[in-house]
Amino acid sequence: MDIQNSILTQMQEHQEVIKTVSSPAFVDQITAVCELVADTLKKGNKILLFGNGGSAADAQHIAAEFSGRFVKERRAYPAIALTTDTSALTAIGNDYGFNRVFSRQVEALAVPGDLLIGISTSGNSENVVRALLEGKQIGCSSVGFTGNNGGKMKEICDIALVVDSMVTARIQEAHILIGHILCAHVDSIS
Repeated sequence: MDIQNSILTQMQEHQEVIKTVSSPAFVDQITAVCELVADTLKKGNKILLFGNGGSAADAQHIAAEFSGRFVKERRAYPAIALTTDTSALTAIGNDYGFNRVFSRQVEALAVPGDLLIGISTSGNSENVVRALLEGKQIGCSSVGFTGNNGGKMKEICDIALVVDSMVTARIQEAHILIGHILCAHVDSIS
């Protein structure tokens, strides 16, 4: 396959995935997440985001848009990516194991009414799943950004946004689009 065919194939895959997340049923789910984010912030609670690899980068990106700004000037909102504190990540990973790097931080930082956004393209990342379960025990709401068939996260999240793709890159592209939609909604409530 030449480079141009590869490029076109990837763009077509992207467009197909975007069509699936544009379906009325999926838009209804995104709307519900927008409302949950807005309600959480209006009540004075915070949003905790986490994931691994590219999903960690997405968590950081979305958290920065909430606490900084997305498009318009507005008040800062409390959002924390649990992927950024290297001391916490390495200490918890060393003392408790990598599977607890997020759940331990949720235990330390979350309070009832907070919102957890777990991001995993497979829906089965053990450290993400454990953090979501820890949050449930505390009384947090949960949203999962996932793909494939939703994995374990589909069953444990209050709302699971399952991108219909098996291709990690395409799932991540849809995740960041959804994240930007959430950020635009937060701008509109300010």
